[in-house]
Amino acid sequence: MPKTNVVAPDTSWFVHDRFGLFIHWGTYALAARHEWVKHNEQIPDGVYEKYFKHFDPDLYDPQQWADAAANAGMKYFVITTKHHEGFCLWDSKLTDYNATNTPCGRDLIKPMAEAFRAKGLHVGFYHSLIDWHHPHFVIDNLHSMRNHPDRAKMNESRDQKQYAKYLHGQVRELLTKYGKVDVLFYDFSYPVMTDGRPDTTKGKGRDDWESEKLIAMTRKLQPGIIVNDRLNLEDAPGGWDIKTPEQFMPREWVKVDGKPVVWETCQTFSGSWGYHRDEASWKSVGQLLRMLIEVVSKGGNLLLNVGPTGRGEFDERAMDRLRGMGEWMKRHSRSIYGCTSAPVGFLTPQDCRLTWNPESRRMYLHVFAWPFRHLHMDGFAGKVAYAQLLNDASEIRFNEKPGDAAKTLTLDLPVCKPNVEIPVIELYMKD
Repeated sequence: MPKTNVVAPDTSWFVHDRFGLFIHWGTYALAARHEWVKHNEQIPDGVYEKYFKHFDPDLYDPQQWADAAANAGMKYFVITTKHHEGFCLWDSKLTDYNATNTPCGRDLIKPMAEAFRAKGLHVGFYHSLIDWHHPHFVIDNLHSMRNHPDRAKMNESRDQKQYAKYLHGQVRELLTKYGKVDVLFYDFSYPVMTDGRPDTTKGKGRDDWESEKLIAMTRKLQPGIIVNDRLNLEDAPGGWDIKTPEQFMPREWVKVDGKPVVWETCQTFSGSWGYHRDEASWKSVGQLLRMLIEVVSKGGNLLLNVGPTGRGEFDERAMDRLRGMGEWMKRHSRSIYGCTSAPVGFLTPQDCRLTWNPESRRMYLHVFAWPFRHLHMDGFAGKVAYAQLLNDASEIRFNEKPGDAAKTLTLDLPVCKPNVEIPVIELYMKD
């Protein structure tokens, strides 16, 4: 790939902050039945156009969005500048298919970036490599028109290189018009080979996006930017900075070639990324907090998604979860920020998760199922100087048995579970 002479980005802020907000927003919010609705229902451009013509988020207030994220304890955000449908939330000069040409009539990215920065959050952009609207994006097996009877004829006039030029031009706009961009989340590659060669009509990868040039431009325009792993450059030096498992929980710290790497899992409140009016599988506040804790206990970040409505609001279900997580984070964020997995040798008690802050030398025991009176911690005897409940700083007494081969430290807990979603015990470790 082209030489960029750029030093690897500093990810220290990213692994410290641990918790971010993902936002999926586009004209699919009006359909309100999944952000892949155009693909799932194979909707032609002419029919899908009704969402573009009626996109008017009159209640959009990015300050409220930023407040909700900050109050939930989130430290960075990533917004879909363009999703697979091809609609752009900013005033792109390379297409008319953007927010300024809808009834909305304005750039939605600039005030959003400014509002979140003002609350102290880092700014991230998601940008789809896929585009089901662009006339030069070759129709493949993932395209919304994949089953169109004239697919082959339609592809005769399409030039993927022209689309790649458009893709690069739009990324250049995003990285030069909105100040410092801390994260860029590209989405996604799905290469398919035919007779040993990449087949653009079936899938797309690095050659179709011209990924080597794209990553070089990205790093040149925004030195220090953190880029994810979906450009199909997994084996290229400097081709990615973070691994991004999606909608599942890794069993352990994510590794590449046996070595732990910086990683982030993106997850939804329910099953859809975009606003889905009728979806009922929403996770509870407790489930979401356990997810956050689990991720940090394995050395990762959680990017949790909201799909705003067509009028530009976070719906009440999303606000309820954000408020609930914020209430817990208000008293327990010390067990999240700056924390990572416990050092080798410390065993996690049943129905608990451990996080560790190497700077403060404090261990955090998250108790998922409150036991009756005693909680036994093998490998901790002789290593803890003091223990307290994190929510109210009330002492937790403990005892150790001399000569115990398991080196068990036993916590003497109150009979009643503290009135918080997930209790946390803060252990001050000896030097």
